[in-house]
Amino acid sequence: MEKPLVTIGTRGSRLALIQTHMVADALRAAHPSLAAESAIAIEIITTSGDKIQDRSLLEAGGKGLFIKEIEEALFAGRIDMAVHSMKDVPAFLPDEGEMACILPREDAHDAFLSVKYASLEDLPKGATLGTAGVRRKAFALAKRPDLNVVLFRGNVETRLQKLRDGVADATFLAVAGLNRLGLTDEITAVMDADDMLPAAGQGAVGVEIRKGDTRCRDLLAPVNCPVTALCVAAERGFIAALDGSCKTPIAAHAVYNEQEEKLTLEGALATENGEMLWHAAVTKPVQKTDDGTASAIGDKLGRDIRAEVPQDILDQLMGRVA
Repeated sequence: MEKPLVTIGTRGSRLALIQTHMVADALRAAHPSLAAESAIAIEIITTSGDKIQDRSLLEAGGKGLFIKEIEEALFAGRIDMAVHSMKDVPAFLPDEGEMACILPREDAHDAFLSVKYASLEDLPKGATLGTAGVRRKAFALAKRPDLNVVLFRGNVETRLQKLRDGVADATFLAVAGLNRLGLTDEITAVMDADDMLPAAGQGAVGVEIRKGDTRCRDLLAPVNCPVTALCVAAERGFIAALDGSCKTPIAAHAVYNEQEEKLTLEGALATENGEMLWHAAVTKPVQKTDDGTASAIGDKLGRDIRAEVPQDILDQLMGRVA
């Protein structure tokens, strides 16, 4: 059997595999040398985030749990590329890695799902909301402080089944994931960004390689979407200025106007109970290939919000106070 020219590492969920096949298909379309089925191998890697289902990511150790083992395989040379949902990637990559490519973004918004109720506003007082993320919990409680929030872990299909089983009255999932899984019809309502600002990187799929791996970098160059990469760079710059782990209720969403060459970035930080929320937005000129400037715009907006938050609350949000 021929040795594959490229080995791609991924989580084993159906959504992760769909996203990985998107990368593989794009590589095959861009490079005739990779067109043969045997040229690209896909290795499924179980992550800590997949194994831990009995507690929130906050308690388990943060969003890096979904990529830790995949990165270890990458840096050990077992795989050549690692496919990630960008919302699962911590603000700072390890020194050994670089994000070489980001695919065109899907819808970045959150979806509200319920068997009985039409919207977040429609939920009865004291209704049960299932979610595992501190961002969704905080933004939901900011609108509906009466809700009872319970832990909702598992892949998309598992969460949908929990909803049907009555474990919760409603939940939130990423529109992008539902669309990619062919489950768009499951969406009850799409959340407006004014009510629930998306997570940084939500809807975007990134490919990490070993730092300095010019072969893989060159292979991925024609697959990269400059506009998505620019927006994600701004969002990640924002969360980097504000801790940006799953321990912090933080959100960021950027949109780029190619005609005007202007980037608009919105960012928000909240307390986990949703009682306090800080929001800011900025529009700046930037060329669509200038990820460095986009990241700096995000960093500046993050620092601006950080300056508004009382120090004791900031310490609690950043996990510096027990």
